[in-house]
Amino acid sequence: MTAAASAAKPSTSVVAAGEESVGTEGFRAIDRMSDMFVAQFTAGFSPASLALAFFDWSIHLAAAPGKRAELVNKAARKTSRLLGYLAAASTHSDTPPCIEPLPGDYRFAAEGWKKQPYAAFAQAFLLNQQWWHNVTHEVPGVTPHHEHVVSFLARQLLDTFSPSNNPLTNPEVVAKAFETGGANFIQGWRNFVEDATRTATNQPPVGTEGFIPGKHVAVTPGKVVYRNHLIELIQYAPTTDKVRAEPILIIPAWIMKYYILDLSPENSLVRYLVENGHTVFCVSWRNPDAADRDLTMDDYRRMGVMAALDAVNAIVPDRKIHATGYCLGGTLLAIAAAAMGRAGDDRLASVTLFAAQIDFTEPGELALFIDHSEMHFLDSMMWNRGYLSADQMAEAFHLLRTNDLIWSRHVREYLMGERAPMIDLMAWNADSTRMPYRMHAEYLRRLYLDNELAAGRFMVDGHPAVPQNIRTPLFVVGTERDHVAPWRSVYKVHQLTDTDVTFVLTSGGHNAGIVSEPGHPRRRFRVATKHVADLDLGPEEWLLAAERKDGSWWIEWTHWLGAHSSSESVPPPRMGAPDKGYPPIEDAPGTYVLQR
Repeated sequence: MTAAASAAKPSTSVVAAGEESVGTEGFRAIDRMSDMFVAQFTAGFSPASLALAFFDWSIHLAAAPGKRAELVNKAARKTSRLLGYLAAASTHSDTPPCIEPLPGDYRFAAEGWKKQPYAAFAQAFLLNQQWWHNVTHEVPGVTPHHEHVVSFLARQLLDTFSPSNNPLTNPEVVAKAFETGGANFIQGWRNFVEDATRTATNQPPVGTEGFIPGKHVAVTPGKVVYRNHLIELIQYAPTTDKVRAEPILIIPAWIMKYYILDLSPENSLVRYLVENGHTVFCVSWRNPDAADRDLTMDDYRRMGVMAALDAVNAIVPDRKIHATGYCLGGTLLAIAAAAMGRAGDDRLASVTLFAAQIDFTEPGELALFIDHSEMHFLDSMMWNRGYLSADQMAEAFHLLRTNDLIWSRHVREYLMGERAPMIDLMAWNADSTRMPYRMHAEYLRRLYLDNELAAGRFMVDGHPAVPQNIRTPLFVVGTERDHVAPWRSVYKVHQLTDTDVTFVLTSGGHNAGIVSEPGHPRRRFRVATKHVADLDLGPEEWLLAAERKDGSWWIEWTHWLGAHSSSESVPPPRMGAPDKGYPPIEDAPGTYVLQR
């Protein structure tokens, strides 16, 4: 055989390896299709993951006679408390309750729940709820993650059978039925049919038609000055004769539409910044589809953060940038800033993070949906579609707050027959986006499961993006009732960076805490700055030591930005830079924000 023929003929080992690779991928595809089929009946939850949690809990409970005896004792004591309450309430209508709802549980707050027999229903439910908390917690030997999963499932089941969800045991529903002659149930049925029809036909919820981006929300004037496959960059028009020399670049999360920061004119953070003399740029992410399945996290960094920085540098040359990231956008900004620090790129004047984590060891209740079994199941679902759909993400977030986001709506709209008025924040929340398959799989595995960023193992351009390489000042915001990025997890930025950190803890949740315009009633926050040489405090110590202030933290942030900017004020930059390849393309809010 000639050398040429020998070279042309593939070796046996190569053919075998190729055949084995193809065959292995075929077997894996079978597994993925099987998972995808099962997911249709399990609402996206991995049966294996749930079974493992249940077996871990049940086996250890069966092997713990002391725990079982404790539960019997607690059941007897709670029964005694309930019977004592019922006996006293039968003769005294003002008998105080024997158990109070947990903080934030407003299901039994109405006056009707203080009257019998409804008060008895509520008390029995709350005692039962407390007992089941004891059943699912502190069982010796149970893996903490499995304990949280079992507790979560028990809470979901209990909430389903809450007396507040039953029209016969809810005094508000009963009173409404007497008041309307039962017409509330007819209207509730109409509401249900309308919602079900809209869901089946992929229409947005009722009332969202009054909050269209560019018409009612996201109306701050500006221009799209750059567009690539992944982002549109919006530059907002100045409203002052002079502006701060350093511009602000906002990187929102791609799991949401950017206009959470530019809602109605009265609560728009973008408008507030512009009116206070800042030049503001904001990224608007593309809503990906199946064709974008192979976009990676590094694509989002390069085509998102870095491309936006290049554009801002061209439009406002020779000025450093105040970079701001929200939620996942903040995590991505931290990765980019760490890589820039490693590469000696000093274009950032400061970094601000809104409700963004860089350590994922304690990510809150979202961790319930993230383990290796669930990750494999979710990966199979995304592999089939090419993306994680918006409805799947919405269901997961709703399950974290079933009382607020599911059952209270069920009672109000379907039993009481009342439609809650749509507001801008609710309409924005319904305008969700998709997540590309490869990027989201990387995000969950590399950050949530493996915690690569905090561990200094997240690689960018062949080098680790280590948070300690961020040397610009940090302004970090956490929110008190955040179920997506718990503030104690966000607070870990103190231990992971070697720079000055100003940390703000504000009232509200993941979204409402950030949309905290001046003049909003009952707003408050705590703030403290840790300099590099200062002792590091734990979160509870910080909570006691930080200064408490009333009002909006937006004011605090603008003061901080001013302190970290040059003292001079300059004429506003022109819109775009046509001579550098960044011409104004169209009016804000652009086209990507309108994609569904």
